Amino acid sequence: MDRNFGILLPISSLPSGEGIGTLGKEAYNFIDFLSEAGGKIWQVLPLNPTNYGDSPYQSCSSNALNYYFIDLQTLVEEGLLKKEEVVLEELSDNPLRVNYGRQFWQKVQLLKKAFSRFDGGEEFDNFVKRGEYSDFAVFMAIKEKFNHTAWTEWEEPFRIYDEKTVQKFIKQNQSGYLFWQFTQFIFLKQWRKLKSYAASRGVEIMGDIPLYIAYDSVEVWKYGNKLFKVDEDRRLRFVAGCPPDAFSADGQLWGNPVYNWEKMRADGFKWWKGRIDGALNLFDILRIDHFRGFDRYWEVPAADSTARYGLWTDGPKEELFENILNYKIVAEDLGVLDEGVYRLMKNVGYPGMKVLEFAFDGSPDNEHKPSNYTANFVCYTGTHDNMPLRQYIDDLSEEELLRFVKDVEAESKLLKLTAKTKTSAELCRSVVNLAFASKANTVIIPLWDLLALGGDARINLPSTVSDKNWSRRFLKEDFSQELKKYLNKVSKTSKRA
Repeated sequence: MDRNFGILLPISSLPSGEGIGTLGKEAYNFIDFLSEAGGKIWQVLPLNPTNYGDSPYQSCSSNALNYYFIDLQTLVEEGLLKKEEVVLEELSDNPLRVNYGRQFWQKVQLLKKAFSRFDGGEEFDNFVKRGEYSDFAVFMAIKEKFNHTAWTEWEEPFRIYDEKTVQKFIKQNQSGYLFWQFTQFIFLKQWRKLKSYAASRGVEIMGDIPLYIAYDSVEVWKYGNKLFKVDEDRRLRFVAGCPPDAFSADGQLWGNPVYNWEKMRADGFKWWKGRIDGALNLFDILRIDHFRGFDRYWEVPAADSTARYGLWTDGPKEELFENILNYKIVAEDLGVLDEGVYRLMKNVGYPGMKVLEFAFDGSPDNEHKPSNYTANFVCYTGTHDNMPLRQYIDDLSEEELLRFVKDVEAESKLLKLTAKTKTSAELCRSVVNLAFASKANTVIIPLWDLLALGGDARINLPSTVSDKNWSRRFLKEDFSQELKKYLNKVSKTSKRA
């Protein structure tokens, strides 16, 4: 793999007058910015619709696409909406934050208005017949019938998936069902045009799929214990989490249903392999979140209130990845690692991740130090779950900061760089320079770390529900000529351009 670099920037975080980043003009502008800066990869977060908590890692569907990202101005240009109908003030109350409530109410109503003027046609008819998003469409239409409640709250005969009930519902609710198909059709139309443009500018898009999906999802509703560890009534038997560690005596209780890997093995993991293939039809490169869960995962009895008494349980290991080893996949191999994970990573051959925010603790053996890793990695300053690098630096104690600076200076010297360390902003830039100079084939820097932004720019604080999570956005002026000039210089110097 050639040396390259990219920027991590969620689509939701793009500048836009529509209250959330979209697949419209500013997405094209960002591709231009990245290409002109020498970048070759745009990493986004999962494209799935968000649910309660607004997290793209807790979606109601593993394959559906987030209709909030549909660009309304494009629909105006296509005659499906009138310019005066798109009242931007109703969609946004803060250019730096997504207001998901306004997206849920105002934007969906505008999409319904656009659908009322949509004449379908053969292309749409064929799209619906293929049925790729049929389960999502009927799930969402029934959700609307029951005032958007979780499927566990639905009345009979809808609470447990039944094919006859579903087909009867579709016939009686054609408009509602076809509207949700329309959201997927329009998203894909806009996405494919954007992705084609990115390719023309030499930019690949790296997508992301979560390991787990939400309990309130079409897959749990439809497939039950064929895919998940639930009982006949689809009640949870076990949930996913993270074991106790130095940061949390009780561990982390995520609450997602865990997979029934034994039943999946019977058909050669058809559902999971189909999910990976589907994602790679959308993206050029695919990052799989929480990859260590394929080796072993922390399984907690559903009745427990903490993750303290969970157990490590075997996943499918290498068996799931037979015949797909040549795919362009990045494995998120962070967290609690052991020999099983290292063996899995070696056998599948996918590049793992190194995070510089974890690197400078004074230990010469720290595996995240640039001097300790080889080329088959993707190097980050931080991920969407980490605090921005500047916030991390600002929160260090005096003793920790001295150690951090000493390490950054030593690593810089090894890589023939001159580190500036007097201010937090200088330290951020010095760490970014280390990422570029490292042996890692690919470097991905979150936009907030390129801008040396503090805690207000954090994308997500794990294990919390807050309107600050998944909502941070950026302004047009953040994509400055100065930043572009810097990236051009450092990418050429590090032979990544």
